[in-house]
Amino acid sequence: MVDVFEQVEEELRSDRYKRLFLTWGPIVGGILLLALIGALGWWGWDSWQNSKADKASVAYDRGLEALQQGNAAGAGAAFLEAQKEGNGAYKALALQQRAGLAVQANNLTQAVELFDEAAKAAGDPILKDTAAYKAALIILDTGTTEDAIKRLTPLAAEGRPMRPFAQEALAMANLQAGKPADARVLCVQLTLGQDVPDSVRQMAQQCIDAVDTGAAANVNDIIKAQKALPPVTAPSAQALAGAQPQTAAPAAAQ
Repeated sequence: MVDVFEQVEEELRSDRYKRLFLTWGPIVGGILLLALIGALGWWGWDSWQNSKADKASVAYDRGLEALQQGNAAGAGAAFLEAQKEGNGAYKALALQQRAGLAVQANNLTQAVELFDEAAKAAGDPILKDTAAYKAALIILDTGTTEDAIKRLTPLAAEGRPMRPFAQEALAMANLQAGKPADARVLCVQLTLGQDVPDSVRQMAQQCIDAVDTGAAANVNDIIKAQKALPPVTAPSAQALAGAQPQTAAPAAAQ
């Protein structure tokens, strides 16, 4: 009699498992299938990204070699390829190199556009702000002072990687705009701030002295006189687009 009860219980248990399988089996199978598809998709996307990064690296190195050989056309083509193949850092660096070539060719409007594009493409804050800073410097030299101040102000905010350099340029922009008091405030902050390069700190002190003695009132006349001088040779694309200002260089190169 006990055997009969055990047999009946086993059959009931078997039926219950079958019902559970029929109910949940397709759902569990679907979940496992989706997980497998997701894993394969991620692996494929990651492999594709790595492949693009490798191609961008090769093209970027080829561009640097062309620059060293004085082959601007070859460098431009290689950096354009690196820009198209790469993303993030390589794309931003390639765009900055192309901007440097544009500066070398005295095509400053295109240089600003490329630096702006590099700032948008960069995910790294140092690369992003460095590109934006270089664009602002060109605007400060060739565009309107108001535009330069607008571009430099966010870069000079607390915690931004290019802050001391942006503050320095912003102080000069305020002097050009006839706002010596605002320029002096920025320069005082630079003299008292931490992690400020010595050259920037010295410039800030000179700016304070110029404002206090009234010499800053002649800054626009000095700038006009400088612009009237024969143009000097533009900095190399490698120096402008690849190198970072002083202490920012090691971090931006990563």
